[in-house]
Amino acid sequence: MILEGVVTNVTNFGAFVDIGVHQDGLVHISALSEKFIKDPREAVKAGDVVKVKVMEVDIPRKRVGLSMRMSDTPGEKVDGARGARPGSSPRQQNSAPRKETTAPAPINNAMASLFANAKQLKKR
Repeated sequence: MILEGVVTNVTNFGAFVDIGVHQDGLVHISALSEKFIKDPREAVKAGDVVKVKVMEVDIPRKRVGLSMRMSDTPGEKVDGARGARPGSSPRQQNSAPRKETTAPAPINNAMASLFANAKQLKKR
């Protein structure tokens, strides 16, 4: 659903837009523009009238997810490649197998043996 709304607040992570319902919707920084933007204030400012697409309505958490990218389809997660930083390469997966963690070996030092002796004396 495409609606027109007014930007009420701009934060580091996006912009809140009043779309005429009780709760403002959030346009995440990655959904403000087709290209990468570092600061949401590059794209919008409080008071701007914008067209947004409703992406998600979370009734239990009382949240409305919006997008200003009209190419997005509702229900799909934001694609990291679309909002990638210019000149950056995608992250590589670590293909090395994980080492299994083993239980640490018992500590055999003077303090450990004193505590063990004290524990045995306390049991008597």
